[in-house]
Amino acid sequence: MRLFGWRARIFAAVMMSSAALLVLPGVSARADAPGELIAAAAAPDGFRGMSGGAIVDYWTTRSNGEPVKASGALFVPPGPAPAGGWPIMAYDHGTAGLGPACGGQTDTTHLSRPMEDNVLQYFLGKGFAVVAPDYLGSGRFDTGPHPYLELRTEATATIDLVKAARQARPELSRTWAVTGFSQGGHSALGTGYIQRTEAPDLDFRGTIALDPASDIEKVAPLVGPYVPAIAGQAGDAVDGFVISMLAGLRATHPEIDLDANYLSPRGREILDQASSLCFKDIMKIAGGSSIGELLSRPLNDDRFTTAFNDYLAVPTSGYDAPILLLLNTNDITVPSPLHAALAAQFAANGVDFQTVVGTGSHTQLNPQMWSAIDAFSARILATPTKS
Repeated sequence: MRLFGWRARIFAAVMMSSAALLVLPGVSARADAPGELIAAAAAPDGFRGMSGGAIVDYWTTRSNGEPVKASGALFVPPGPAPAGGWPIMAYDHGTAGLGPACGGQTDTTHLSRPMEDNVLQYFLGKGFAVVAPDYLGSGRFDTGPHPYLELRTEATATIDLVKAARQARPELSRTWAVTGFSQGGHSALGTGYIQRTEAPDLDFRGTIALDPASDIEKVAPLVGPYVPAIAGQAGDAVDGFVISMLAGLRATHPEIDLDANYLSPRGREILDQASSLCFKDIMKIAGGSSIGELLSRPLNDDRFTTAFNDYLAVPTSGYDAPILLLLNTNDITVPSPLHAALAAQFAANGVDFQTVVGTGSHTQLNPQMWSAIDAFSARILATPTKS
Protein backbone atom coordinates (compact mmCIF):
# COMPACT_ATOMS: atom_id res chain seq x y z
CA MET A 1 0.00 0.00 0.00
CA ARG A 2 2.81 2.37 0.84
CA LEU A 3 4.52 1.62 -2.51
CA PHE A 4 1.25 2.20 -4.40
CA GLY A 5 0.67 5.45 -2.56
CA TRP A 6 4.17 6.66 -3.36
CA ARG A 7 3.72 5.83 -7.03
CA ALA A 8 0.32 7.47 -7.07
CA ARG A 9 1.72 10.67 -5.63
CA ILE A 10 4.52 10.73 -8.24
CA PHE A 11 1.99 10.05 -11.03
CA ALA A 12 -0.28 12.82 -9.78
CA ALA A 13 2.62 15.27 -9.56
CA VAL A 14 3.74 14.47 -13.11
CA MET A 15 0.21 14.85 -14.46
CA MET A 16 -0.27 18.18 -12.69
CA SER A 17 3.03 19.46 -14.11
CA SER A 18 2.05 18.31 -17.59
CA ALA A 19 -1.36 19.89 -17.30
CA ALA A 20 0.28 23.23 -16.70
CA LEU A 21 1.83 22.96 -20.16
CA LEU A 22 -1.37 22.14 -22.02
CA VAL A 23 -2.76 24.89 -24.26
CA LEU A 24 -6.36 24.65 -25.40
CA PRO A 25 -7.01 25.44 -29.08
CA GLY A 26 -7.42 29.18 -29.54
CA VAL A 27 -6.10 30.00 -26.08
CA SER A 28 -2.71 31.71 -25.80
CA ALA A 29 -0.08 30.23 -23.52
CA ARG A 30 0.72 33.76 -22.31
CA ALA A 31 -1.46 36.76 -21.65
CA ASP A 32 1.20 38.99 -23.20
CA ALA A 33 1.78 36.85 -26.30
CA PRO A 34 2.12 38.76 -29.60
CA GLY A 35 -1.30 39.57 -31.01
CA GLU A 36 -3.18 39.08 -27.75
CA LEU A 37 -5.98 41.59 -27.25
CA ILE A 38 -5.73 43.80 -24.14
CA ALA A 39 -8.85 45.89 -24.67
CA ALA A 40 -11.06 47.31 -27.41
CA ALA A 41 -13.10 50.45 -26.78
CA ALA A 42 -15.58 52.20 -29.04
CA ALA A 43 -14.27 55.39 -30.67
CA PRO A 44 -16.48 58.49 -30.87
CA ASP A 45 -18.94 58.46 -33.76
CA GLY A 46 -17.36 60.19 -36.74
CA PHE A 47 -13.81 59.32 -35.68
CA ARG A 48 -11.67 59.54 -38.85
CA GLY A 49 -14.88 60.40 -40.69
CA MET A 50 -16.46 57.00 -40.04
CA SER A 51 -18.85 55.31 -37.67
CA GLY A 52 -18.30 52.14 -35.66
CA GLY A 53 -14.61 52.70 -35.04
CA ALA A 54 -12.71 51.22 -32.11
CA ILE A 55 -9.41 51.76 -30.33
CA VAL A 56 -7.55 48.48 -29.86
CA ASP A 57 -4.79 47.89 -27.29
CA TYR A 58 -2.79 44.72 -27.77
CA TRP A 59 0.53 42.99 -27.16
CA THR A 60 3.38 43.00 -29.63
CA THR A 61 7.16 42.69 -29.20
CA ARG A 62 10.28 44.73 -29.56
CA SER A 63 12.81 43.42 -32.06
CA ASN A 64 14.63 41.68 -29.18
CA GLY A 65 11.47 39.70 -28.37
CA GLU A 66 10.44 41.65 -25.27
CA PRO A 67 6.62 41.91 -24.91
CA VAL A 68 5.33 45.47 -25.12
CA LYS A 69 1.94 47.15 -25.38
CA ALA A 70 0.80 48.80 -28.60
CA SER A 71 -2.33 50.44 -29.97
CA GLY A 72 -4.21 50.85 -33.22
CA ALA A 73 -7.54 51.76 -34.78
CA LEU A 74 -10.17 49.38 -36.13
CA PHE A 75 -13.09 50.09 -38.46
CA VAL A 76 -15.69 47.55 -39.58
CA PRO A 77 -18.22 48.07 -42.39
CA PRO A 78 -21.85 48.42 -41.32
CA GLY A 79 -24.28 45.56 -41.70
CA PRO A 80 -23.88 41.78 -41.61
CA ALA A 81 -20.53 40.26 -42.57
CA PRO A 82 -20.24 38.34 -45.84
CA ALA A 83 -19.73 34.58 -45.89
CA GLY A 84 -16.30 33.90 -44.43
CA GLY A 85 -16.23 37.22 -42.61
CA TRP A 86 -15.00 40.72 -43.45
CA PRO A 87 -11.59 40.72 -45.19
CA ILE A 88 -9.06 43.00 -43.49
CA MET A 89 -6.95 45.78 -44.99
CA ALA A 90 -4.13 46.96 -42.72
CA TYR A 91 -3.08 50.58 -43.28
CA ASP A 92 0.50 51.58 -42.31
CA HIS A 93 0.95 55.31 -41.86
CA GLY A 94 3.79 57.59 -42.93
CA THR A 95 6.39 59.46 -40.91
CA ALA A 96 4.94 61.06 -37.78
CA GLY A 97 7.63 61.16 -35.09
CA LEU A 98 9.16 59.29 -32.20
CA GLY A 99 6.94 60.04 -29.20
CA PRO A 100 3.59 58.87 -27.84
CA ALA A 101 0.54 60.18 -29.73
CA CYS A 102 2.64 61.02 -32.80
CA GLY A 103 1.13 58.21 -34.88
CA GLY A 104 -2.31 59.74 -34.76
CA GLN A 105 -4.16 56.59 -35.79
CA THR A 106 -5.83 56.39 -32.36
CA ASP A 107 -5.86 60.12 -31.60
CA THR A 108 -9.55 60.94 -31.11
CA THR A 109 -9.04 64.55 -30.02
CA HIS A 110 -7.25 66.89 -32.40
CA LEU A 111 -5.14 65.38 -35.15
CA SER A 112 -6.59 65.68 -38.66
CA ARG A 113 -5.16 63.74 -41.58
CA PRO A 114 -7.60 64.11 -44.50
CA MET A 115 -5.51 62.12 -47.01
CA GLU A 116 -5.11 59.20 -44.62
CA ASP A 117 -8.78 59.34 -43.64
CA ASN A 118 -9.75 59.21 -47.33
CA VAL A 119 -7.67 56.05 -47.78
CA LEU A 120 -9.22 54.39 -44.72
CA GLN A 121 -12.70 55.34 -45.93
CA TYR A 122 -11.92 54.06 -49.44
CA PHE A 123 -11.06 50.56 -48.23
CA LEU A 124 -13.97 50.49 -45.80
CA GLY A 125 -16.26 51.36 -48.71
CA LYS A 126 -14.78 48.50 -50.74
CA GLY A 127 -15.92 46.05 -48.05
CA PHE A 128 -12.75 45.69 -46.00
CA ALA A 129 -12.49 45.98 -42.26
CA VAL A 130 -9.57 48.37 -41.74
CA VAL A 131 -6.90 48.28 -39.05
CA ALA A 132 -4.28 51.01 -38.59
CA PRO A 133 -1.40 50.53 -36.12
CA ASP A 134 0.22 53.45 -34.30
CA TYR A 135 3.58 51.58 -34.42
CA LEU A 136 5.65 50.74 -31.40
CA GLY A 137 6.15 53.72 -29.08
CA SER A 138 4.18 56.28 -31.11
CA GLY A 139 0.67 55.57 -29.91
CA ARG A 140 -1.09 55.29 -26.58
CA PHE A 141 1.83 53.74 -24.67
CA ASP A 142 5.10 55.41 -23.76
CA THR A 143 7.48 52.54 -24.44
CA GLY A 144 10.48 54.64 -25.39
CA PRO A 145 11.28 56.30 -28.73
CA HIS A 146 9.55 54.85 -31.76
CA PRO A 147 12.17 52.82 -33.67
CA TYR A 148 11.67 54.76 -36.88
CA LEU A 149 12.00 52.57 -40.00
CA GLU A 150 12.82 49.46 -37.98
CA LEU A 151 11.32 47.01 -40.42
CA ARG A 152 10.59 44.17 -38.02
CA THR A 153 8.66 46.10 -35.38
CA GLU A 154 6.69 48.04 -38.00
CA ALA A 155 5.65 44.70 -39.46
CA THR A 156 4.93 42.88 -36.21
CA ALA A 157 2.91 45.84 -34.88
CA THR A 158 0.78 45.50 -38.03
CA ILE A 159 0.46 41.71 -37.95
CA ASP A 160 -0.27 41.61 -34.22
CA LEU A 161 -3.00 44.25 -34.61
CA VAL A 162 -4.67 42.08 -37.27
CA LYS A 163 -4.63 39.17 -34.80
CA ALA A 164 -5.97 41.30 -31.93
CA ALA A 165 -8.70 42.82 -34.12
CA ARG A 166 -9.96 39.34 -34.98
CA GLN A 167 -10.29 38.63 -31.26
CA ALA A 168 -12.16 41.89 -30.72
CA ARG A 169 -14.50 41.28 -33.68
CA PRO A 170 -15.00 37.58 -34.47
CA GLU A 171 -16.77 38.44 -37.74
CA LEU A 172 -13.40 39.40 -39.26
CA SER A 173 -11.99 36.77 -41.61
CA ARG A 174 -8.51 35.29 -41.92
CA THR A 175 -8.14 36.99 -45.32
CA TRP A 176 -6.13 40.20 -45.25
CA ALA A 177 -3.79 42.54 -47.12
CA VAL A 178 -1.70 45.60 -46.29
CA THR A 179 -1.18 49.06 -47.77
CA GLY A 180 1.10 51.91 -46.79
CA PHE A 181 2.60 55.19 -47.99
CA SER A 182 6.20 56.43 -47.45
CA GLN A 183 7.31 55.01 -44.09
CA GLY A 184 4.08 53.06 -44.30
CA GLY A 185 5.16 51.65 -47.67
CA HIS A 186 8.38 50.47 -46.04
CA SER A 187 6.31 48.94 -43.24
CA ALA A 188 3.85 47.35 -45.67
CA LEU A 189 6.65 45.65 -47.59
CA GLY A 190 8.14 44.39 -44.34
CA THR A 191 4.71 43.16 -43.28
CA GLY A 192 4.19 41.34 -46.57
CA TYR A 193 7.52 39.59 -46.09
CA ILE A 194 7.40 38.79 -42.37
CA GLN A 195 3.78 37.56 -42.30
CA ARG A 196 4.97 34.28 -43.82
CA THR A 197 6.53 33.28 -40.50
CA GLU A 198 4.59 35.44 -38.02
CA ALA A 199 1.06 34.66 -39.26
CA PRO A 200 1.15 31.49 -41.39
CA ASP A 201 -2.39 30.59 -40.25
CA LEU A 202 -3.84 33.73 -41.86
CA ASP A 203 -4.73 34.15 -45.53
CA PHE A 204 -2.50 36.97 -46.79
CA ARG A 205 -3.41 38.32 -50.25
CA GLY A 206 -0.92 41.09 -51.05
CA THR A 207 0.79 44.46 -50.48
CA ILE A 208 0.21 47.96 -51.83
CA ALA A 209 3.17 50.33 -51.28
CA LEU A 210 3.26 53.98 -52.40
CA ASP A 211 6.71 55.64 -52.57
CA PRO A 212 8.16 53.33 -49.90
CA ALA A 213 11.37 54.20 -48.10
CA SER A 214 13.94 51.72 -49.43
CA ASP A 215 17.62 51.18 -50.15
CA ILE A 216 18.60 53.79 -47.55
CA GLU A 217 21.18 51.38 -46.19
CA LYS A 218 23.07 51.69 -49.48
CA VAL A 219 23.48 55.44 -48.97
CA ALA A 220 24.66 55.26 -45.34
CA PRO A 221 28.31 54.34 -46.13
CA LEU A 222 28.63 57.66 -47.99
CA VAL A 223 27.65 59.67 -44.91
CA GLY A 224 30.14 61.21 -42.49
CA PRO A 225 31.21 64.44 -40.74
CA TYR A 226 32.00 65.96 -44.13
CA VAL A 227 28.34 66.08 -45.27
CA PRO A 228 27.33 69.76 -45.57
CA ALA A 229 24.07 71.34 -44.52
CA ILE A 230 21.15 71.34 -46.95
CA ALA A 231 19.45 74.72 -47.03
CA GLY A 232 15.80 75.37 -46.30
CA GLN A 233 12.87 73.23 -45.25
CA ALA A 234 14.00 70.35 -47.44
CA GLY A 235 17.26 70.25 -45.51
CA ASP A 236 15.42 70.28 -42.18
CA ALA A 237 13.30 67.36 -43.37
CA VAL A 238 16.31 65.31 -44.48
CA ASP A 239 18.03 66.03 -41.18
CA GLY A 240 14.82 65.05 -39.37
CA PHE A 241 14.70 61.70 -41.17
CA VAL A 242 18.34 60.97 -40.34
CA ILE A 243 17.90 62.00 -36.70
CA SER A 244 14.84 59.76 -36.42
CA MET A 245 16.62 56.76 -37.91
CA LEU A 246 19.68 57.23 -35.71
CA ALA A 247 17.54 57.61 -32.59
CA GLY A 248 15.73 54.37 -33.40
CA LEU A 249 18.98 52.56 -34.18
CA ARG A 250 20.52 53.80 -30.93
CA ALA A 251 17.57 52.41 -28.94
CA THR A 252 17.45 49.02 -30.66
CA HIS A 253 21.13 48.24 -31.29
CA PRO A 254 23.00 49.17 -28.12
CA GLU A 255 25.78 46.77 -29.10
CA ILE A 256 27.21 49.29 -31.60
CA ASP A 257 27.29 52.07 -28.94
CA LEU A 258 26.23 54.82 -31.31
CA ASP A 259 26.94 57.54 -28.75
CA ALA A 260 30.56 56.59 -28.17
CA ASN A 261 31.49 55.39 -31.64
CA TYR A 262 29.60 57.52 -34.17
CA LEU A 263 27.89 60.58 -32.72
CA SER A 264 29.44 63.96 -32.02
CA PRO A 265 28.51 65.77 -28.78
CA ARG A 266 26.06 67.83 -30.84
CA GLY A 267 24.62 64.65 -32.33
CA ARG A 268 24.06 63.11 -28.91
CA GLU A 269 22.38 66.30 -27.71
CA ILE A 270 19.99 66.43 -30.67
CA LEU A 271 19.09 62.72 -30.49
CA ASP A 272 18.37 63.08 -26.77
CA GLN A 273 15.99 65.95 -27.52
CA ALA A 274 14.34 64.22 -30.47
CA SER A 275 13.57 60.91 -28.80
CA SER A 276 10.15 61.97 -27.50
CA LEU A 277 9.15 64.48 -30.20
CA CYS A 278 6.84 64.39 -33.20
CA PHE A 279 8.36 64.98 -36.62
CA LYS A 280 7.56 68.68 -37.01
CA ASP A 281 9.35 69.38 -33.74
CA ILE A 282 12.27 67.18 -34.77
CA MET A 283 12.59 69.30 -37.91
CA LYS A 284 12.68 72.43 -35.72
CA ILE A 285 15.57 71.20 -33.57
CA ALA A 286 17.34 70.03 -36.73
CA GLY A 287 17.12 73.50 -38.25
CA GLY A 288 20.52 75.04 -38.84
CA SER A 289 22.41 71.79 -38.30
CA SER A 290 23.89 69.47 -40.90
CA ILE A 291 24.02 65.69 -40.93
CA GLY A 292 27.78 66.00 -40.76
CA GLU A 293 27.57 67.90 -37.46
CA LEU A 294 25.80 64.93 -35.88
CA LEU A 295 28.65 62.53 -36.57
CA SER A 296 32.15 61.98 -35.28
CA ARG A 297 33.16 59.51 -37.99
CA PRO A 298 31.90 58.05 -41.30
CA LEU A 299 29.18 55.39 -41.22
CA ASN A 300 31.06 53.02 -43.50
CA ASP A 301 32.49 50.35 -41.19
CA ASP A 302 31.15 46.79 -41.01
CA ARG A 303 29.80 47.16 -37.48
CA PHE A 304 27.51 50.05 -38.41
CA THR A 305 26.45 48.75 -41.83
CA THR A 306 25.54 45.32 -40.42
CA ALA A 307 23.34 46.84 -37.72
CA PHE A 308 21.78 49.35 -40.12
CA ASN A 309 20.95 46.65 -42.68
CA ASP A 310 19.36 44.53 -39.98
CA TYR A 311 17.39 47.55 -38.81
CA LEU A 312 15.77 48.80 -42.01
CA ALA A 313 16.71 46.96 -45.21
CA VAL A 314 13.69 45.98 -47.33
CA PRO A 315 13.86 42.34 -48.50
CA THR A 316 14.05 42.07 -52.28
CA SER A 317 13.07 38.40 -52.62
CA GLY A 318 11.08 35.76 -50.77
CA TYR A 319 7.58 37.27 -50.92
CA ASP A 320 4.68 34.83 -51.26
CA ALA A 321 1.93 37.27 -52.32
CA PRO A 322 1.74 39.94 -55.06
CA ILE A 323 2.93 43.52 -54.59
CA LEU A 324 1.54 46.70 -56.16
CA LEU A 325 4.37 49.24 -56.22
CA LEU A 326 3.27 52.85 -56.83
CA LEU A 327 6.18 55.20 -57.53
CA ASN A 328 6.57 58.91 -58.31
CA THR A 329 9.44 60.12 -60.48
CA ASN A 330 9.45 63.60 -58.89
CA ASP A 331 9.72 62.26 -55.37
CA ILE A 332 12.54 64.04 -53.53
CA THR A 333 11.63 62.78 -50.04
CA VAL A 334 12.51 59.23 -51.04
CA PRO A 335 14.55 60.09 -54.17
CA SER A 336 13.22 58.37 -57.26
CA PRO A 337 16.54 56.58 -58.02
CA LEU A 338 15.95 54.59 -54.83
CA HIS A 339 12.50 53.62 -56.15
CA ALA A 340 14.05 52.51 -59.42
CA ALA A 341 16.64 50.44 -57.56
CA LEU A 342 13.93 48.64 -55.56
CA ALA A 343 11.90 47.84 -58.69
CA ALA A 344 15.02 46.57 -60.48
CA GLN A 345 15.89 44.29 -57.56
CA PHE A 346 12.35 42.91 -57.42
CA ALA A 347 12.49 42.19 -61.16
CA ALA A 348 15.91 40.54 -60.95
CA ASN A 349 14.75 38.29 -58.12
CA GLY A 350 11.49 37.20 -59.71
CA VAL A 351 9.17 38.93 -57.21
CA ASP A 352 5.50 38.97 -58.23
CA PHE A 353 5.00 42.72 -58.50
CA GLN A 354 3.39 45.38 -60.66
CA THR A 355 4.66 48.94 -60.92
CA VAL A 356 2.62 52.03 -61.74
CA VAL A 357 4.74 55.15 -62.21
CA GLY A 358 3.52 58.71 -61.79
CA THR A 359 5.17 62.09 -62.18
CA GLY A 360 3.90 63.56 -58.93
CA SER A 361 5.63 64.48 -55.70
CA HIS A 362 6.03 62.20 -52.68
CA THR A 363 2.94 60.01 -52.02
CA GLN A 364 0.87 61.78 -54.67
CA LEU A 365 -1.74 59.45 -56.17
CA ASN A 366 -2.76 59.95 -59.80
CA PRO A 367 -5.83 58.43 -61.54
CA GLN A 368 -3.78 55.54 -62.97
CA MET A 369 -2.59 54.64 -59.49
CA TRP A 370 -6.14 54.71 -58.11
CA SER A 371 -7.23 52.46 -60.99
CA ALA A 372 -4.46 50.03 -60.11
CA ILE A 373 -5.54 50.06 -56.45
CA ASP A 374 -9.11 49.38 -57.59
CA ALA A 375 -7.99 46.40 -59.67
CA PHE A 376 -5.69 45.06 -56.95
CA SER A 377 -8.49 45.30 -54.37
CA ALA A 378 -10.94 43.60 -56.72
CA ARG A 379 -8.49 40.74 -57.21
CA ILE A 380 -8.19 40.30 -53.45
CA LEU A 381 -11.97 40.19 -53.09
CA ALA A 382 -12.57 37.97 -56.13
CA THR A 383 -11.55 34.83 -54.24
CA PRO A 384 -13.84 34.01 -51.30
CA THR A 385 -12.57 35.09 -47.90
CA LYS A 386 -11.56 32.50 -45.33
CA SER A 387 -13.08 32.35 -41.88
